[in-house]
Amino acid sequence: MKPLLFHTLWGWRESLAAASAYASASDFDGLEVNLHHPALEACSREQVRELLDEAEQKLIIEITTGGGYVPALDAAIETHLNEIATGLEMACRLLPVRINLITGSDSWGLDQQHQFLEEAIKLSTEASCPVSFETHRSRSLFNPWWIVDYLKAHPKLRLTADLSHWCVVSERLMTPELEPIKAMAPHVDHIHARIGHDQGASVSDPFVEMWQQERDAHLSCWRLFASQRTRHGPLTMTPEFGPDGYMPVDPDHGQPLRPVQQINHRMAAWLRNTASP
Repeated sequence: MKPLLFHTLWGWRESLAAASAYASASDFDGLEVNLHHPALEACSREQVRELLDEAEQKLIIEITTGGGYVPALDAAIETHLNEIATGLEMACRLLPVRINLITGSDSWGLDQQHQFLEEAIKLSTEASCPVSFETHRSRSLFNPWWIVDYLKAHPKLRLTADLSHWCVVSERLMTPELEPIKAMAPHVDHIHARIGHDQGASVSDPFVEMWQQERDAHLSCWRLFASQRTRHGPLTMTPEFGPDGYMPVDPDHGQPLRPVQQINHRMAAWLRNTASP
């Protein structure tokens, strides 16, 4: 079963209608957008559904808690849980096929992490659409070496795999023979398909020879995840090369070394032919 591919609105400055038109022209199956993205907030629920239904596109909503993409250190567990509950209620009204949670904090101890995950997973399983937790730096799932114990303690934990973050945290490539990758494979529902390396969360261009090892390592993990999809519907993937310091820039001009949208478009075309085992 081939994965569904989504156009990210990370860094997108135009309207939701323009994003939908771009996704249609680029053969994406839908859009992935943060719950508080200006393009989404500019539309009513009815407008969002009418737009996507007419284009026959699916929707993934991203929710962040604790103060944006990097959580505030003074944001307590209760703050994160309250924001999850509120965000899930708002997001589910838009009838997404998935909600992606970027939540928790890497600053908490293990007892706090388990307490938080227990409550957060309970909220996610009560939602009216599937919810997965992203392996994101600065968050509860930042550390690949903890995921085995997390999954043993919380078997209902569903995952969005962004391996680029783990590459940076561990200063090594993630590969299928590593225990964290083997353990998480049956739990992965969604993939953020950005290719990282041992010193950064984004290579400059995944299709040049100097990054072939990194590209091959990520792809081998993604194909393992795809092979484990015996239920829960098709795997979803979002090519997610983006701005905000992820994409390396020309030091003289401050411009990205490669156009981000073009890379995401090319990545989607490549994944259609390679991501399935």
